[in-house]
Amino acid sequence: MLTIKSRSERFLFLLFLGLMLILPMTLFANEKEKGGIKFNETTYDFGIINEDGGPVTHEFRFENTGKGVLVINSAKAECGCTKPEYPQKGIEPGKSGVIKVTYNPLGRPGGFTKVVTVRTNGIPSKVNLKIRGTVNPK
Repeated sequence: MLTIKSRSERFLFLLFLGLMLILPMTLFANEKEKGGIKFNETTYDFGIINEDGGPVTHEFRFENTGKGVLVINSAKAECGCTKPEYPQKGIEPGKSGVIKVTYNPLGRPGGFTKVVTVRTNGIPSKVNLKIRGTVNPK
């Protein structure tokens, strides 16, 4: 059994108890204020493209479905043949944006599947976008 003897022990105990009650409410409140990212699609198939036809691009459209400003922290491709571009400014709730993904087929005949990992301050905090297709050799 817990025995509290001094006035300072009582104060510390009540302070601890108060923090334990307030902390979960604070964390939950912050969760409500986050942005939310929802894509129209997360996979795009270019079909058959020509190796000497130049880079191809697709725009992945998304909406901030949360209650706070959505920030895209990064969008990284797994290789240099794929280049993502993303908004550098925050996206307000209810507004939309685009992540543009460009693939360069030069020197890469055959089938391909590439993943771009998008990291945000919102929910979810990580989304994988995928492009695929087949490169027709020169």
